Amino acid sequence: MEYSTNKLIDILPLIKYPLLTEKSYLLLTKNKYSFIVDRKLTKNELKEFFTTIFQVEVKKINTLLMAPKRKRIGKFTGKRPVYKKVIITLKPGYEIKNIFNIN
Repeated sequence: MEYSTNKLIDILPLIKYPLLTEKSYLLLTKNKYSFIVDRKLTKNELKEFFTTIFQVEVKKINTLLMAPKRKRIGKFTGKRPVYKKVIITLKPGYEIKNIFNIN
């Protein structure tokens, strides 16, 4: 399934940001990268995007919808929005350079 360049450009704003946590830094040693993306992206779209933009081979993609957390500000309560987290495993020998600006 080939996507046109216009389709990939449309996906670019839907990949929000890389996930920067202690666990995501530990996953980097296993060649796994974590991102927060829009909820409507599919695994096939994500795979095509990463193989085309970063010139890497994707081995596996895990996606999960994070449950909303309850938050309180004073007497008001609410929920944080639901978001999609993606963990991308790359084949050995490939890496995404400078995604986290690590020297």
